[in-house]
Amino acid sequence: MKPEDPRSIQTMFAAISSRYDLTNAILSLGTHHLWKRKLIEASGLFPGARILDCATGTGDLAFAFEAKSRGKAQIIGTDFCEEMLKEARKKATQRNSSVYFEWADATELPYSDDSFDIASISFGIRNTSDPKKVLSELGRVVQPGGKVLVLEFGQPSYPTLNWIFGLYAEHILPRLGGWITGKPEAYAYLRRSSCEFPCGKKFLELATHAYSHMQSEKLYGGIAYLYILERGKP
Repeated sequence: MKPEDPRSIQTMFAAISSRYDLTNAILSLGTHHLWKRKLIEASGLFPGARILDCATGTGDLAFAFEAKSRGKAQIIGTDFCEEMLKEARKKATQRNSSVYFEWADATELPYSDDSFDIASISFGIRNTSDPKKVLSELGRVVQPGGKVLVLEFGQPSYPTLNWIFGLYAEHILPRLGGWITGKPEAYAYLRRSSCEFPCGKKFLELATHAYSHMQSEKLYGGIAYLYILERGKP
């Protein structure tokens, strides 16, 4: 499985979609929800905001935006794996949610320029065939003055933490994830892709000139990063 082969990534996520939420909760000990709350706090969310959540998966971040806005935001969640979207739509029905979910490729978003106030992608950009193009597309569809927020795994900068996280990712994550989903190869890919994907300043170098201000914040010593990108005003 490689991001350069989108079909293999689609197949992988389709295979684990029904147990994706359970596996995330167990493997992250719930911390991914805390990180997503931090993203929302940094988004500048306001009543009536138009929000695009790419690589939405089963919709966790989109629903969190909706809850924080008390239903006063207009939210679209997109993903390029239809099976994941089916799970998101089931959850939307159960929650009586107004979040709209549709299929889209983050490298070629089907939206006009300046369509959203906020755009986000959470733990998905490393799975795309062209992360630089994704950042360009997110910057295009966000209006001037709007924000693009990215959550992604990184590599801890502290040697001891890096060793502990590496041990967990190498030996525990694929075994436990495989046991829950029956797809250990999917979680072996998660470890590999997390270790290889650029983080911090190297990630920000992928961003285009569309952004007037960019910053990164380490989460849990660099296990994950929050990137806040602001589109420049004319």
